[in-house]
Amino acid sequence: MTTAMWFTPPFTRHPTSIINCTYNHHHALDASYVKRAADLSDKSACFTSPHPNFGCVIATARNVVGEGYLYAQGTKPAEVQAVEAAGEFCRGATAYVNMEPGDCHGDFTAVSAFIKAGITRVVIGIRHPLPHLRGKAIQTLRTEGLQVDVLGEDIQSISIEDALKSCLVVNAPLLYRSACRVPFSVLKYAMTLDGKIAATSGHASWISSKESRSRVFELRGRSDAVIVGGNTVRKDNPRLTPRHGGGHLPMRIVMSQTLNLPEVANLWDVREVPTIVATQRGARRSFQKFLASKGVEVVEFDILNPKDVVDYLYDRGYLSILWECGGTLSASAISAGVIHKVHAFVAPKIIGGKNAPSPVGELGMVEMTQALELIDVSYEQIGSDVLISGYLQPIPDMTPVIPSVDETSAIDPSLSLYDSPIIFFYKTWDPYGSFSNFSPHPIRLPDENGDYVTWSSVEHYYQAHKFVGSSNPNARSYIEAIRSAKSPEEAARMGRRTQREHPDMVRADWESMKIEVMYKALKCKFSIYPHLNSMLLSTSGCILVEASPHDLFWGGGRDGEGLNYLGRLLMKLRSEFLGDDDTHKLEISGGY
Repeated sequence: MTTAMWFTPPFTRHPTSIINCTYNHHHALDASYVKRAADLSDKSACFTSPHPNFGCVIATARNVVGEGYLYAQGTKPAEVQAVEAAGEFCRGATAYVNMEPGDCHGDFTAVSAFIKAGITRVVIGIRHPLPHLRGKAIQTLRTEGLQVDVLGEDIQSISIEDALKSCLVVNAPLLYRSACRVPFSVLKYAMTLDGKIAATSGHASWISSKESRSRVFELRGRSDAVIVGGNTVRKDNPRLTPRHGGGHLPMRIVMSQTLNLPEVANLWDVREVPTIVATQRGARRSFQKFLASKGVEVVEFDILNPKDVVDYLYDRGYLSILWECGGTLSASAISAGVIHKVHAFVAPKIIGGKNAPSPVGELGMVEMTQALELIDVSYEQIGSDVLISGYLQPIPDMTPVIPSVDETSAIDPSLSLYDSPIIFFYKTWDPYGSFSNFSPHPIRLPDENGDYVTWSSVEHYYQAHKFVGSSNPNARSYIEAIRSAKSPEEAARMGRRTQREHPDMVRADWESMKIEVMYKALKCKFSIYPHLNSMLLSTSGCILVEASPHDLFWGGGRDGEGLNYLGRLLMKLRSEFLGDDDTHKLEISGGY
């Protein structure tokens, strides 16, 4: 079992290590480049979700010759970008990455880029936290003759402490998810100098400065979801959007046991951003129907509590949650142990009031010795306010050994992590992540005129073809915009939004054609990439399930209630490639 602990300086882990001035000098240089890779990776925070944030720096002696970072899931790996930028300077150079490369494409793309480019040394911040990827790239690179050094393992000195901490922080959401099986949860609030979040009347606009509110928008943009309670909806009528002119838009979640909520609220407008209302089973059925008519998703729990909600969000694949709730819900979340970090904006104001609400409600503590203390506290002045940040629960340290597939087989050759007859895949989470329509494998297919067009992913092709053949003259501009989207996620967002806001733009036969469109794109992808074809054929005899918990058409659904059409199409393709027509008829009809 992985132990959760705050970062321990490597030199305390290895007290017998001998460190001389020369090593310190080289280690300081290594640390600075790894930290630079971590800083680069942070530029795309939350765009990459559920993939880690990756950054890569390639250097020769004291000169950086190439660098890159993963922009979003389904886009070109950071390592490949850095190699392309460095060109011939890669020969004999050192590559620095904040995290061990992950093979989610089925072809060791990042590792192959280093090997083919002539990189001779790779310095890695932390090993990959996902067990099926952990140690794989390191082993492959070393087998190919490259020197691989991992901070805290192969490099031990005081100079690497800051760099290693940066690597942990930039991927804290993934580390928490991997080690604790929950999303990374951050509690944010703004309060006066005397600890109030509103006046006795309930009025709360505005406690914090404009600069602090801008920082909050940034925090939202770095989160997969934002949670508020019913009281916040009733009193503040929030939008909970990042308001930064585009980019990542987090899911908005309202927790309300009774559904005593207003019929008119900004959160019920889901044209831009979706909303989920989590409630107690059976609460106000008529209001649930009203919310559903607005496009708001309602999720019922037997007993509504923070722990069950975050478990549900974990199942939906979320990495990071921002809690912007009042004192009652925040106290409940802290008591449930689901809050990992706190951001407290303290304004230089005093409002007083015996009954004025505070940011955290009753926790049942009667002595100061029971107080919860933050770890790794930082202070920052933002406008006229002070932002105090710290961890309630330390970032999990993944240094303790998590056996890889190879290591498990070495212990007991009869053991295998993948001996189940059902293979689940979901975006980049597993060894079969390249089966996803979001994987970064460009395809070329003819358009309506017979001219071949390149699409960055299957998802780009699928979303754009919602509007191919539309009678609306503006459809062509939407098709081109989707084709030019920087990532599959952006293509999906553009396609879904256009379909929702302009239903007249959608081709008339879309419902009857969408399976055929997806199948054509998948067949192209698995026909032109030999390693993907081999991977697909290797699953012969296994049922393939697209494990998206919230896509009930293409995915398997949270409780297996989904139609799993993506899995069915892949099994059909597999059977065709194997020449087994009878089997694929059974699979595509759902007869498994």
